[in-house]
Amino acid sequence: MWHYNKKVVATWAHHTSSLVYANIEGIGWRRIKEGASDGCTNLFVLFNAAKANDRTVHVQIDGTDKITTAYMV
Repeated sequence: MWHYNKKVVATWAHHTSSLVYANIEGIGWRRIKEGASDGCTNLFVLFNAAKANDRTVHVQIDGTDKITTAYMV
């Protein structure tokens, strides 16, 4: 399910490469879907850039409540 024009409230990452979370406005904490370390890193960087620059994001969350895709607006 897509969620549009949401602010990033906070991010969190563990030192392991695929344990990454984002707190999305109105949705709460969601884990970034693991499976590709580069994918987790890229979404983590995107969410931090959105937070730092006060930008919104479009976020896709799958049936397991994990973030699979995101775009900065």
